[in-house]
Parts: sequence; C-alpha cells; structure tokens
Amino acid sequence: MKKRTFVRFYLALAFIVLIVMVYEGCSSTDPEDAKPSPFTHGNVQLNLKAQITTQAEVLEKFGPPNIAATDASGSEIWTYQKNATVTREAGKGGYFTIVLLGAQSGSSGFEQSQKAMTLIIKFGKDKKVADFKSMSSSF
Repeated sequence: MKKRTFVRFYLALAFIVLIVMVYEGCSSTDPEDAKPSPFTHGNVQLNLKAQITTQAEVLEKFGPPNIAATDASGSEIWTYQKNATVTREAGKGGYFTIVLLGAQSGSSGFEQSQKAMTLIIKFGKDKKVADFKSMSSSF
C-alpha cells in the first residue's frame, strides 16, 4: 500500500510540474515601458519659444547638448542629435505541438524602425532662445 501511495504522489507531482511548465511556456511578458523621449517634433514646438525660453529651461527639458559651440557673433549654439531603434513584436500567438500527429503551429516576428532627431538651438546674449531648427526622420 505504501508503494502505491508513493507512486501516486510522484505522478501527482509530475503532473503539477507539467502543468506549470505548459503554463509558463505559453505566457509572454510585455516589454518594459520605455521612457518617452523629449525629442519629438511636437515636444520641441511646445517647449521652445523664441525670446522666452531660457538656457536653464532647455537644460531641464532636453538635458545637456551633444555639441555646444559659439558662432562669429559670440552667440551660443547647442546641437542635440538623438537616434533610437524601436523594436516591437509584430504579432502575438500561441504555440502548440501535437506530438502524436506530428503537427505544430506557431507565429513570431518583430518589427524594427529607426528614428533620428536633430535639434539646433541658437541663444542670444540674454541666454534666451533666439532661434531653433529641428529635423526628424523615421525609417
């Protein structure tokens, strides 16, 4: 009788482990939400106003520039260049295998895109935005 109980216990344990493995194999995790970038055309237009926005506000919104230079008239020019690769799952689907019949089905795939943003800001002597230009591309 003890041997029979011992076998049932291990069969039940094996069944539970199998169920957990199947459940974990079918589940998927969502990617962590990425922090939204301040370098979008709309955000640039919203946050930069000529003769109003100060250097300190630009630093707060966009961080330090990639390049800081001075032109012939002594005005500071800050250049930001940001690139990003966005990868996301193209389709979600389950995956199963029927061992006895040898059939299987599944789907997977990813979409990838590149984004680039260049922002050039010219400051006046009063340390306020005198002019700015932005260009963005996506491919």
